[in-house]
Amino acid sequence: MKNYSAKEIKNIVLIGAPGAGKTTLAEAMAFEGKVIDRRGSIENNNTISDNTDIEHEYKRSIYSTTLFTEFMDRKLNIIDCPGSDDFCGSLFSAFKVGDIGVMVLNAQNGWEVGSELQSRYARILNKPLIGVVNQLDGDKANFDATVEGVRANSSVKPVIVQYPVNQGSGFDSFIDVLMMKLYKFVDENGKREEYPIPESELERANALNQELAEAAAVYDDALMELYFEKGSLTQDDIRAGLKLGVSKRDIMPIFCASGKRDIGTKRLMEFIINVGPGPLKAPAFLSTEGEELLANDTESTVVFVFKSQIEQHIGEITYFRVVRGKVTEGMELVNSRTGNKEKLSQLFAVAGKNRVKVAELSAGDIGCTVKLKGTRTNDTLAAPSAPVAVEPIVFPEPRYRAAVKAKEQSDEEKLGKLLNDAKYEDPTILVEYSKELKQTIIQGQGEHHLNILKQRLSTENKMELEYFAPKIPYRETITKVAQADYRHKKQSGGSGQFGEVHMVIEPYYDDMPEPTKYKVNGKEITVNIKGKEEYDMPWGGKLQYYNSIVGGAIDARFMPAILKGIMEKMDEGPLTGSYARDIRVVIYDGKMHPVDSNEISFKLAARNAFKDAFRNAGPKIMEPVYNVEVLTPSEYMGAVMSDLQNRRAMIMGMESDKGFDRLNARVPLAELYRYSTSLSSLTSGAATYTMQFASYEQVPADVQDKLLKAYTDTDEE
Repeated sequence: MKNYSAKEIKNIVLIGAPGAGKTTLAEAMAFEGKVIDRRGSIENNNTISDNTDIEHEYKRSIYSTTLFTEFMDRKLNIIDCPGSDDFCGSLFSAFKVGDIGVMVLNAQNGWEVGSELQSRYARILNKPLIGVVNQLDGDKANFDATVEGVRANSSVKPVIVQYPVNQGSGFDSFIDVLMMKLYKFVDENGKREEYPIPESELERANALNQELAEAAAVYDDALMELYFEKGSLTQDDIRAGLKLGVSKRDIMPIFCASGKRDIGTKRLMEFIINVGPGPLKAPAFLSTEGEELLANDTESTVVFVFKSQIEQHIGEITYFRVVRGKVTEGMELVNSRTGNKEKLSQLFAVAGKNRVKVAELSAGDIGCTVKLKGTRTNDTLAAPSAPVAVEPIVFPEPRYRAAVKAKEQSDEEKLGKLLNDAKYEDPTILVEYSKELKQTIIQGQGEHHLNILKQRLSTENKMELEYFAPKIPYRETITKVAQADYRHKKQSGGSGQFGEVHMVIEPYYDDMPEPTKYKVNGKEITVNIKGKEEYDMPWGGKLQYYNSIVGGAIDARFMPAILKGIMEKMDEGPLTGSYARDIRVVIYDGKMHPVDSNEISFKLAARNAFKDAFRNAGPKIMEPVYNVEVLTPSEYMGAVMSDLQNRRAMIMGMESDKGFDRLNARVPLAELYRYSTSLSSLTSGAATYTMQFASYEQVPADVQDKLLKAYTDTDEE
């Protein structure tokens, strides 16, 4: 195949709710560009897009698929994205390298929650959209209701370019009000005939053509003057105005289609080529230094990796966009993250599972290579003479967490490697071993997201694993002043152990005054500060440690051991074994023995004194609380709110957002396990949510009592 320049390339992203028909539309596009000679179907498991066993089983997209088609001497790179929000990471990757989104709408369902979510992502990422009302051959197809749904719910104004003449099971014709023609499709392979608009449709077509001209004229003063002067615009003038309106994300041109029967595919592709922004007109990539990286193929090469994949029998496949310059077979580039050289020994244009070998790719193009040594998603490869790093993709925060382990303990090491491979392929999967919880925690976008991973590891790698409820990273702290002393004494022949520590502890807060005097249990304790140390704890909060020993009661050389004992008990708090935080400790007295005192004695004395004081200082358990935002159709709002209140949520606010209700709440993490599944069940899959850590807050008394009863102190002195 030929090498295309930036002005001959369009990079498009197919988005939409599950079942909208993105994959069948992608199939029709590939067929029209003769990349495939016959169209496959979801039912027959032979589409160019959904080509994995797990996608065949579920009959829908799980992973994004990159493909291309050649049409009108142009190359269209297409990324077909999953509709489920559990796999939204693919959409963020795709929009990093795609310049325009094609929002596919199911004419039978109209504007769905999935449409709303993916439209919001496009808005966040500032990507323009073209709308395609698909499945107009469905029995319940309703074009007008679908367009009104877009108008009512989208932040982008729909502008009708085409409307159907005979939607429903007999659908085979639509009127194009830009071309002012009727298109009739005479077979299942996109063959069309052109006719003048019939008299019965002329009034509506003229009115919509006028609306199209008005929408186009808004974005250019010269076009506006021309429109006022003549009362109309030519096709080329309308295209020029629409190009500006689409790029500004103000308008969404609406097209008609049946991807399954290849109706409307050609006209959609023609419009994308004529109107959609390409690499030269779309906003430039930015470097991490804020430099604009223009799609100029004469400058030094910059390549951005947006997807990594491991394929059996091949190994690692790296998908990239050429941001600047040209990439040629055998070229050596430098990974800006690792500093290592990578040789691109083979280059491919990507058509789903099929890869077409090419000698070079120019700025703006998308391709893949294989067997790079250490390059992964979000890495930049650049010419050694001009190193640069592209601003990375910012993926959404995880919404679901579970503890994970292999069913067979002997498989734990193998599981660790496989989970690392999963992170490599999908950056929205996070895996870490929590020293605090003593569990491996896996996080993803939802329960379905992680269950797909589990199923894949079982099928492809014969790895059986199980998920279970993760422990909660509680924190322990105190609410009042307390005093304790503890003597550690041990005599068992030979040199013994002796250390006695007296301490006061109190809650720490920012800018609190220095300690001078305490009155505890009727006893006054005067503080003479000899030394002060302050530590930011790795898990949050502070420890202030004061040496107030007078008269040499404890030798200075034992003070670090006392601190170590306190730190050990903060690392495993006295109440539940969770981390302790925000505490001031004053060591004001003690005793030592000229022979038997040593560091271990004072460490153990301090540890036990701290534990006793802590339990008398109004101890409280704090739990992580998250800000949760739920987006739901209005009819489910009552059920969603009631469910959240049962989860100890504090409702912070509600608002309507174009047909959907948005609810903001603060919810304890302990109550959010499997929330994605419950929410889906409550709303028939129509709602979604995001969650973000907010703060640590005190647990209610009844919850604290349950936690204390559940915990057995396992200190081994």
